[in-house]
Amino acid sequence: MPIDTRAYTLVTETCRLHHATLVAVSKTRPLADLQELYQMGQRVFAENRVQELTAKAPQLPQDIEWHLIGHLQTNKVRALLPYVHCIQSLDRESLWEKLQEEASRNQSTIRCLLQIKVAAEESKYGWDYKALCELLESGKTAQWPLVKVEGVMGMATLTDDEAQVRGEMRRLKKYFVALKENHFRSDPQFRILSMGMSGDYTMALEEGSNMVRIGSLLFSSSLA
Repeated sequence: MPIDTRAYTLVTETCRLHHATLVAVSKTRPLADLQELYQMGQRVFAENRVQELTAKAPQLPQDIEWHLIGHLQTNKVRALLPYVHCIQSLDRESLWEKLQEEASRNQSTIRCLLQIKVAAEESKYGWDYKALCELLESGKTAQWPLVKVEGVMGMATLTDDEAQVRGEMRRLKKYFVALKENHFRSDPQFRILSMGMSGDYTMALEEGSNMVRIGSLLFSSSLA
């Protein structure tokens, strides 16, 4: 399906007004669609699956910034690292530990966001906020200095209930602020709140998001 240039223009302008980064979610899209968006000026893309990201990245311009936004299995970390710029789905202790191990092996650092679960849906991944705070308070994360946490990511419940969606977004923003104040106050890189997708990105921006992840809207034939 071709790029909806009207939608892309609207989304980019809305993000600009809110000082937010647009991440184009390119899962299942052919290379031609990504190349078209690239020619329009898009430089940040995201994939849900490691296999798709590692297949596309070598075939596209090297100045693209690739994000992984899907659940990441520890046995796929090594294959992913040569291509990814940010892993938005750091959602458990074992993955944090594995990322440190691979970063140490490569003598590099890895940019990540902490994925926190705020949606009511059981299928959604993410930290339980209380468990995350307990881990941070334990001091254990100091053992993983090569994993650079730059903020948080989350997804609201897929529902037409705007009050519920806004409530979940406000909770994620509250968590972001609290984590910054209590655990990352001295870290200027901890500044990203990745929240909002095609169906709710304007609401997310109103609630404080500074990074939105949009896919289907950019590839549809209508803004509806």
